[in-house]
Amino acid sequence: QVQLVESGGGLVQAGGSLRLSCAASGNILAINTMGWYRQAPGKQRALVATITRGGSTNYADSLKGRFTISRDNTKNTVYLQMNSLKPKDTAVYLCTADATLYTWETNDYWGRGTQVTVSS
Repeated sequence: QVQLVESGGGLVQAGGSLRLSCAASGNILAINTMGWYRQAPGKQRALVATITRGGSTNYADSLKGRFTISRDNTKNTVYLQMNSLKPKDTAVYLCTADATLYTWETNDYWGRGTQVTVSS
């Protein structure tokens, strides 16, 4: 019904930057909140940032100032600009979207994730 495909992950040195993208497709009437979470090995999934359709943002406190979330509603795409990356940012980054379908069903959808590895 809804597919989320992340891209932009990879290997980067500490202090570097990456920009993640996540495009949503499917039987979508509207996408409400979109966001990014991350999961490091052996740890629980944790919030990175979310953004509403109107552009209101919410960040994990520890990431404010280094990460920026944005979205393009015309493309059903959310972005995550990550600057000054640190080895502890290494994780699988997962995209999520709260989407309403043409059937008026609303659900949370998740992508498969993209690996971000920061070397020291």
